[in-house]
Amino acid sequence: MNYLNKKLFKKRNKLTLNDAELVKLAKVNHKHFGLLYEKYFEQIFSFIYKRLGGDKATTSDLTQQSFLKAMMNLEKYEDRGFPFSSWLYRIAQNEVNLYFRGLKKDKLIELEEYQIVHLLDEAQIERIMNVEVQQKLVQLLNNLPQDHIDLVELRFFQALSFKEIAGIYNITEANAKMKIYRILEKMNKNWNN
Repeated sequence: MNYLNKKLFKKRNKLTLNDAELVKLAKVNHKHFGLLYEKYFEQIFSFIYKRLGGDKATTSDLTQQSFLKAMMNLEKYEDRGFPFSSWLYRIAQNEVNLYFRGLKKDKLIELEEYQIVHLLDEAQIERIMNVEVQQKLVQLLNNLPQDHIDLVELRFFQALSFKEIAGIYNITEANAKMKIYRILEKMNKNWNN
């Protein structure tokens, strides 16, 4: 096998590695972090983009900062049974929170109707979509503490699994599920008051 074929063979094999193997490679040599970057860039960019309400320039900056922090702190990463992406989401969420703290500005979240309907269904709140219901839902969400808003956003607007959310917050999957369902119960109670 000549040099070029060996290089192509190695690259092809790296693309089939799982996250744990990619992390091991990247810990040995940071140039391999690029494979993790390529794998998760779109997800993290989309996550930040939605949190910023569509500001592409700032989203690009915060995405780059998130991946840079991930690469610089990769030695601290420990596989605790959660997807590697959960760790990246936690870093990205921290970067967005730091950004907003610096601006002291409210977050804008772009929502699709199906996401709102799913949230209303899960919270057992009336499902009729009209302007009044949308305004009431926005008011209800605005009255939640920031950590509750973050959980609702991750579950219903970013469509993350309970396992991924658990990884972001470094809690058990059952605890993540319990926290979210308690928030939904609180929303239901406040909706009917």
